[in-house]
Parts: sequence; structure tokens; C-alpha cells
Amino acid sequence: MKENYLEPSAESAAALFSRKLDGEVVMLNLLRFRDTADYSGCPQLAPKTPISGRFAYQKYIDHTLPLLRRSGGELVFLGEGGEFFIGPQDERWDMAMLVRQKSLQVFVAFTSDPEYLAGMGHRTAAVEDSRLLPLAPGFSS
Repeated sequence: MKENYLEPSAESAAALFSRKLDGEVVMLNLLRFRDTADYSGCPQLAPKTPISGRFAYQKYIDHTLPLLRRSGGELVFLGEGGEFFIGPQDERWDMAMLVRQKSLQVFVAFTSDPEYLAGMGHRTAAVEDSRLLPLAPGFSS
């Protein structure tokens, strides 16, 4: 059985901060949604009737986007996923997203904000599996 990844581990957080990223950071998100959103961990956010994971994630975006913009961040790209052209043929990702933030420190402050965390249950209900890859400018032409 494949392991699903929904939250960072202590080890991955330590590794991220050991990179000492300076300046802008872009977060590459790959997301696979549940067929039906699972609000068992946050029943206070649950809609009256069941919804899809994709629709629950849209609720998360609607909640988060104004807060992201207020923090100085930007949703750079949001698009439909699918199967890899180069990569494991047994993996599929429903959505890919790029989020830019001024710095890693601003990103951490944003994700720790109580107002942001109040809507996090929509993401938890929506996502079956995910990947989050912090990207930093590096190569120049």
C-alpha cells in the first residue's frame, strides 16, 4: 500500500529550514482529491450534504486566497493535473498549483495565522494525497 502525504514531517521541516532559502519562494503543490470530502476531522465546516474533494478544495481556496494576498503572496498557477508524461504511470494528480511568497519566513507566518488555520479543515477534507515542493530561484541564463 502506498503512503499518502498530507502534512509535513518534523524531518522535512528541518530539512527545509536547513536550506537557508533567501528571498522569494514558490511552492509547487500536487494534489489528489478524495471522491467525497471527509469532514470527520472538522465537522463544524461540513456542508449539509456530501460534496466532492475537488469542491471542498475550492472552498479552501476561496477561504485562503484573500489571506494569501494580504500576506503579500500570490497564486501564480492553478490547473488541472492528470497522469505524468515523464514519471510513474500509476500516479495521477488532479491539480497542480504554484504559490509565490516573499520568503520562507513569510510563508511560515502565513500558514500559522489563526484566520488561515480556521479554513484548513476544507483542505484536510478534500485531499487524499499531496506533494509540496519548495522552489527557490537558482539558475540563470
